[in-house]
Order: sequence, then C-alpha cells, then structure tokens
Amino acid sequence: MASRSPLLRIHDMLESIQGIEQAIAGKTFRDYQRSWLLRSAIERGVEVISEASRHLDSDLKAQHDNLRWDDIAGIGNILRHEYQHVDARIIWRAVKDDLPQLKSALLALKDSLK
Repeated sequence: MASRSPLLRIHDMLESIQGIEQAIAGKTFRDYQRSWLLRSAIERGVEVISEASRHLDSDLKAQHDNLRWDDIAGIGNILRHEYQHVDARIIWRAVKDDLPQLKSALLALKDSLK
C-alpha cells in the first residue's frame, strides 16, 4: 500500500482536531467524564492525531520544535495499550489547552506544503 503524503497526514490531523472542537463545544469536564460516547470520540480523535504525527518527516516537525512531538506520538500508545490507566483530566487538558497550538502549527505546515 502506498504511503500517505505529509499533506494528507496533516489533513487527517486537522480533521480530527475539528471533530474534537465540535464535540467539546459547550461541554464541561464533568460532561466529558460522564459521557462514554464523548470520551470515546475524543480519544479516537487523539489517537488519529497521534498516529498521523508519527508519519510526519522530522524536517517538518523541526519547523515547529516548540511542540512536544514525542508526547503527541506517545499519547496514542497510552490510549491503545494502557487504556485502563488513562487520566480523563490529562486528556481534557490536552484537548482544551494543547490542540489550539497544534492546530496553528499544522495550518502553517499545510500552507508551506502547498
């Protein structure tokens, strides 16, 4: 199977971020904690972001070396393999506090690849 281009990987990440943004709009942490469906959707979006990030070239990542790329890649492993130890507060903080910065960086990378 042919490898997806960096631009398509970035598109996948941005699509997941958009989905997460829509899912958490108007929601509180308590809403997140209480809804299996909301938690599952957000965690799936984070998994996609994590996996797609693993396939971005290190030169692309270096353009935004202020991002914690290793943590972005690593969170997917935790969600997939250590799901019983996932701290809802960490995921909630990541999507509320870290996704906006990642989104900005991805939009800039997307523009640089066009």
